[in-house]
Formats: sequence, C-alpha cells, structure tokens
Amino acid sequence: MTCWKVTHIDEPDLSFGFGQRAQHPKDGLFLYGPLKSNRNPARMDVGVIGTESGIALFASWVRSIRGKIEAPEAGRPENKMMWPGFQSVFGIDWPEVPFTTCQVNGSELDERIRSSNRSEAIYNAVGVYEDALRRHLVNEEARPHMWFVIVPDIIFKYGRPKSRVPKQDQIPSRIVSRREANRMLRDGWLFAEDLKDTEIYLYEENFHNQLKARILDTQQVLQVVRETTLVGGDLGETKRRMQDRAAVAWNLSTTSFYKAGGTPWRIANVREGVCYVGLVFKKIDIPGRKDNACCGAQMFLASGEGIVFKGAVGPWFSEADNSFHLKRPKAEELMKLIVTAYEDMHGKPPSELFIHGKTWFNEEEWDGFSAAVPDTTRLVGIRIRRQNEIKLFRLGKNPVLRGTAIMLNERSAYLWTTGFVPRLNTYAGREVPNPLTIDIVRGDVELETVLVDLMSLTKLNFNSANFADGLPVTLRFADLVGEILTAAPLEKTPPLPFKAYI
Repeated sequence: MTCWKVTHIDEPDLSFGFGQRAQHPKDGLFLYGPLKSNRNPARMDVGVIGTESGIALFASWVRSIRGKIEAPEAGRPENKMMWPGFQSVFGIDWPEVPFTTCQVNGSELDERIRSSNRSEAIYNAVGVYEDALRRHLVNEEARPHMWFVIVPDIIFKYGRPKSRVPKQDQIPSRIVSRREANRMLRDGWLFAEDLKDTEIYLYEENFHNQLKARILDTQQVLQVVRETTLVGGDLGETKRRMQDRAAVAWNLSTTSFYKAGGTPWRIANVREGVCYVGLVFKKIDIPGRKDNACCGAQMFLASGEGIVFKGAVGPWFSEADNSFHLKRPKAEELMKLIVTAYEDMHGKPPSELFIHGKTWFNEEEWDGFSAAVPDTTRLVGIRIRRQNEIKLFRLGKNPVLRGTAIMLNERSAYLWTTGFVPRLNTYAGREVPNPLTIDIVRGDVELETVLVDLMSLTKLNFNSANFADGLPVTLRFADLVGEILTAAPLEKTPPLPFKAYI
C-alpha cells in the first residue's frame, strides 16, 4: 500500500531594509524600505524614448508616483493597498525631469505599423525606437540607469503576433512576401535588392520581443510601457480594463528600481553557496537546416541576482517524445559558462547547484552538466511541471493553502504554489488551484529542501510587487527569455543580466 505524506511548507520570509522580515513585498517595502545595498541607485536616472505625447504622459505619471495614491474602494482584497510615494517606499528620489529624452515621430510610427506586410510593419516600427536609442549612445556619453520606452496603443495593437490591420487602413507593401522570400532562399535565386527584404522575415513578428532582442548588444535595460498604462487605461477613444493606479505604481516602480540596479528584497533564510539554474528552450524553424531549437539558461541566486546565458542553436527538440535535450558537448559548454560566472561573482564555485527544467535530463546531457561542475559542488536536477489532473479540497469555503504538499515518495511530490493565503485572506485565482509536480530526477537531496527552495523562488519576481507567483523565477520567465533569444538572428549574445530580458 502506497503511503503519501501530506505536509505544509511555511510561507517564506523576505528580507528588507537592515534585515527586517515580512512575507509580502508591499509590507516590507512600506515598513522597512528595500534591502540596503551599496549597489542601490542614489536616485532614479531614467531615460525616456517616446512620441511627444508619450514623453508628456511619462512626466505626468512620475509626478503622480512622487505623492500618495489611494487604494481603490472596490476590487479584490490583495490589490487594496495605497501607494505612499516613491521616496517613502524606496528612500531615493525619482526626479520629475528625465535624465534624458529621445523623441520619436508619431506620424512615422503610425505609417510604419500600418504596412500590409506584418513582418515589414513591426521591423520598421521597432527601427524607429532602436535608431533613436543608438543615436543617443553614439552622440552622448552620459547613460541613464534604464530606459522607459513609451509606445502608443496602436503599436501594441498591431505589433503583436497574428495582429492584422483592417484592409481599409493598410498601407500597401512593396517588398516580397514571406512565401516568395522562402522560395528565393530555397532556390538560391536572390538579387542584391531582395536580400534585405528576406532578412526581415528572420525577425519575430512581436514588437516587444524584437525590440529587446535588437538592442541586447547595447546592454541597455528597457521598460516597455503603453501610453494608456500611464494614464490608467483611459486615453482618447481607447478604453482598457487594467490594474488600479496604486497597483500600477507599486508594480512599475518596483521593477524600475530593480532595473536601475537596486535590490528590492531577498530571501531571508539563505543557504550559502546555492545557485539555481533554469533551462530555456525555444523551437525555431530555419529553412534548409536541421537545427530546430535554441537553448539558454537563467542563473539565479537567493539574492535575486540573475544572468541569462545563450547556448547554441541545434537539433535539441525530439518529435518522438516532445522534449528538449542537449548533446553532451553543448551541455558542458553551457554549464561551464554558469559555473565561471558564479566564480567571478563569489570567488569560488557554488556548493549546491540546482538545475530546473520542464523535461527529464537524459544521460548524455547530464554527463555534460556534470563534467563542467567541480567535485565540491552538489549537482541536482529537478523536473517541474504544471499539473491539472489532481485536485485537493479542504473543509469549508476556502481552497487548499498555498504551500500544501503531498510527498509521493522520497523524490517526488505535488506542491501547491497557489492557493489560499492567510496574509491576503483570499485566494487570488478563479478556479480550484492546481499543484506543480516536482521530481528529483538527478542527484541526491532532501525533497523538503527542494520544496522550501521552490516556494522561496516564487517570491523573487521583481517585475511586480505581488505576493508570489505560481512558478519559481527559474521557470517563470523561461518562455519569454526564449522568445527574445530567438526574436532576431543573433549569432553571439554575451551573458547579460536577467533584467535586460523582462
């Protein structure tokens, strides 16, 4: 008879200020401020790229977050928290006047995004912002900590995959179609003037991802924001349902502080020398080549520091079992980059290295990972999957507690990273919460240690000030990072901070 053990993993504490603790990021920031660090910015030196109206909206928004914003009377309980003002929360000033501004032509943007060819439209619209940024980097020595890229809603509307401009609003394109470009590449029949047209189709039809990918070489950090976000979703004829103004202030200010170099918080109970790595894979289709996927890895420390490493493009995807696996040389090469980066930061290799993935690690790739890790480092492979087939109910009207776990054996468990949260007195979801399936597939470690770590890693998303995520940060942004790595034909991408991707 199988005996399952039901347990509960306590909600992890976060560390703020001079070591004070809280479970909710908003509580800790409100009461104690961000974790004190010499790397925190002295003030928010922010550059802005946008149209004339976008730059004006940004200035108005900065003025608003310098003061108090009341919480909404209606809405879910977890969102009801007033915004006390940027300096009150982070202890530094966000000047009303931006560090620098780069104005782009709104009419030119409108014309470019309306091209009947979606690849051309998005490529050329991205070019407006990219050109403005690169001109500044060439002509000016001073650099802001980060850039706000303010985009009109028409760019968001027509800059997404599968978006279509109504026929009556289209501007006819004169470049070759994607089908014709593929035929030319396949047959090797290209004139010089056609070459640039065909290159456009190597870029993803996604404004956000393509912009991030095309400026990675500059090592500049961007925050892409819609104009309507800055005015609460009401701008002219555009109406949006979105977060309340106080919630927007919390989330956008937190990610901006992080992207400017600050450390909002860290995990309170930290084991020294621990490193977490999330594997990233993205399927690609390269005409005439067997390579079908790009690989990468995200390294995270308990402090929240993150670095993204791009691996090689290769035949990593298997149609047979619908999974991704690296060959031994590439697995070793990728892991060597990670171990070297950790040693550069800490002066020694990690004592524990956990690799998180969505598929099993086969013998060949695990041999590669192991060859890159010194004998003094405990290497462990963890498989993490979303689970929709099992439900757990408790007596009463509230769903299962976040942190509930069912240990199936010494190496497998179900973990509910979503559920009822006493601090919020609510469950933020709409349906019965589903667990994650956790499997220790390689190496040896106590299962409860893995579950505690994963709960902590759900609270390291500096892209917002929310209570927690449903996935650990090692996998929470894996798809987005993979999309940015493949959004442009990048031959070499150096290891860059995680904040350059989100």
